[in-house]
Amino acid sequence: MSRTLMPAAFIGHGSPMNTLEENRFTAAWREFGQMLPRPRAVLCISAHWFIKGTAVTAMPKPRVIHDFYGFPRELFEFDYPAPGSPELAREVVELVAPSYVGLDVDSWGIDHGTWSVLAHVLPHADVPVVQLSLHAEAPPQYHVDIGRKLAPLRERGVLVLGSGNVVHNLRLMNRAYADQAFDWGQRFDAEVERVMTGQPREIVDITAHPDYALSAPTAEHFMPLYYLAGLCDAAGEAARPFAKGAAMGSLTMTSYTLGLPQAPDATRSEDAADMPHAVPPEQTNT
Repeated sequence: MSRTLMPAAFIGHGSPMNTLEENRFTAAWREFGQMLPRPRAVLCISAHWFIKGTAVTAMPKPRVIHDFYGFPRELFEFDYPAPGSPELAREVVELVAPSYVGLDVDSWGIDHGTWSVLAHVLPHADVPVVQLSLHAEAPPQYHVDIGRKLAPLRERGVLVLGSGNVVHNLRLMNRAYADQAFDWGQRFDAEVERVMTGQPREIVDITAHPDYALSAPTAEHFMPLYYLAGLCDAAGEAARPFAKGAAMGSLTMTSYTLGLPQAPDATRSEDAADMPHAVPPEQTNT
């Protein structure tokens, strides 16, 4: 049992190319990792395990999933050979009960929403990693409630990490905007920050915001933030933003922490998170 209350986070992961890139976002992720106590394990809620149910990976050696296309060979060859933790998977099942969580021993693994971030946060891949799926048919309150139920994991040395994006609309990406967001993306990102730094439990009402439909035309990249909101509510604390910024108009990279004495530096130069130039953004499954 850890005596240190482990911080938690939501990280805007952007393009899988961030795995290999050095930019202000990945620098902030590395700084976040350096500020952490050493975790016993990581529980990641990634935008890319989006299924009709709630499940947790329970295999001792999860496979590394390259769940995208159109990227350089170097990215497909990237490996993050972290062990799994069947023990942590069983703890998640017990904490979330009576809501059902299935134990996945062979179908999923570690997808790029997880390893593209952990490549910087915990680059040695020597901490066990478990993924929790996103229930595609559940309402926002369901996800916030699960986040709240996961709060005891912080007392057990587990880093709970959401990985997605606050604003994520690949169809409307425009390279001319480079490190900027469209007006509607700026407004939505600012409203989310107001809620997360004020009353995180109110994030369940964000779908009524007039810019939500453009900012999250599909819900999976936004949903991991609900889990951090639940953890914030359980702790009676607000989140702190870091690594703020945007890319190509319709993607924001804003990340949030809970439980760090101070947030990582979010004031670095405005270099954008690169996308491969030969591939249309809508074909990159980021």
